[in-house]
Amino acid sequence: MVLNQALSNIIHRDPFRMDCLRALRALNLPQGYLGAGFVRNAIWDDLHNKARPTPLNDVDVVYFSDEITVPQSKVSVENTIESLSQPGGQAGVLSDAKAQEKAFEHELARFVPNANWQVKNQARMHLAHGHAPYKSCSEGISYWIERETCVAVRLLANDDVDILAPFGLEANFAGTISINPKYPRPDVFEQRVASKNWPKDWPLLKVVL
Repeated sequence: MVLNQALSNIIHRDPFRMDCLRALRALNLPQGYLGAGFVRNAIWDDLHNKARPTPLNDVDVVYFSDEITVPQSKVSVENTIESLSQPGGQAGVLSDAKAQEKAFEHELARFVPNANWQVKNQARMHLAHGHAPYKSCSEGISYWIERETCVAVRLLANDDVDILAPFGLEANFAGTISINPKYPRPDVFEQRVASKNWPKDWPLLKVVL
């Protein structure tokens, strides 16, 4: 609970992150959370006493819905017409799911246009790894590459921060970058650490293989 409160305090001090969380809350997605670098980087910035938050390449939204419906009022025609015209079967369902995600990205951009929104329905993400279908967002994010990336937050009606952390927050606040113990992919892990320059942006971090 101490670490949960520490994370909540970090999030509440960041106006941009609070704007993003309010936008997501307004959209009311089922099991809608903001995760990955949105949370991980905020903790690392705090550990490094950064005066300004490190800019985010994207804002990762996860949600969980077995029902793929695209609200037409929220659809950007150029992004979705092609996807919605695909035939039925798994390919068609997947195409509709991606169209739904694009529609939600378009809507979120109306609230916070300076965020690079990336929306993924965790009800379909098992297909990328050949897994059995996931049962929740918590299960979906538990397969992400780094332990410290497997975190997500949402804003409740009273502005409390609700936290998903399948592996807890200890590693995040310890300042480590460590491989996911549940689904280890060493080659992908090492490539991401090298390409993303995390040790350069946050020099106190410790890489744990």
